[in-house]
Amino acid sequence: MGFTIGGIREIRSGTRRRGRSSDCTAVAEFTGLWGWDVVPGARAAAGACSCGHTGCAAPGAHPLDFAPQVSAGATLDEVTKAWGEFPGAAVMLPVGRAFDVIEVAEPAGRRALVRLERMGLPLGPVTATPDGRAHFLVAPGAAAELPGLLYRMGWDDPTSLDLRGLGTGTYITAPPSDRGGLGPVRWLRPPALDSATRPPAARLLLGTLAYVAHRSRA
Repeated sequence: MGFTIGGIREIRSGTRRRGRSSDCTAVAEFTGLWGWDVVPGARAAAGACSCGHTGCAAPGAHPLDFAPQVSAGATLDEVTKAWGEFPGAAVMLPVGRAFDVIEVAEPAGRRALVRLERMGLPLGPVTATPDGRAHFLVAPGAAAELPGLLYRMGWDDPTSLDLRGLGTGTYITAPPSDRGGLGPVRWLRPPALDSATRPPAARLLLGTLAYVAHRSRA
């Protein structure tokens, strides 16, 4: 299949070196500038996962269980040393530490993002996945609070919304890494110093996200 233990083998050594350098720079930005922990993740090609497990339930969309976390604050030299052990690994971010995530369908997320920006509400980073989901980064604890917040806003049946919270124990793939062999994750709203280190409370965004998600399903 052409897999290495940490990712997909690249054909030319020059390409491999450039890829490693780019990956390390991106990871160092996440750890050093934004204060996020980072974990090397599996990659997928032709439906097979680089983790090596036959019948993997989430090919190319989970952390490598044998790879250590690169902690927030790690320097470029520290990242280069750690990431060099896992060439080609996807960049994955643990949820529930620096941020939680509200996930909606990408079309609804794009429309909600326009509304939120026009309203001048504080916003954190937002990503779009190749399988059509949008991830809004919000303050930690949002996933646990989400059902209660939605109920108080009048949404008696949150399951009717294509909206969910991701919290501790989950991971998202960071741009520009590939997810599940489907293509790269993209920024809809890239991180900035204020929004990355102090993501907004979920309650500030949730009303608009829920309304747009509901309208989109209707």
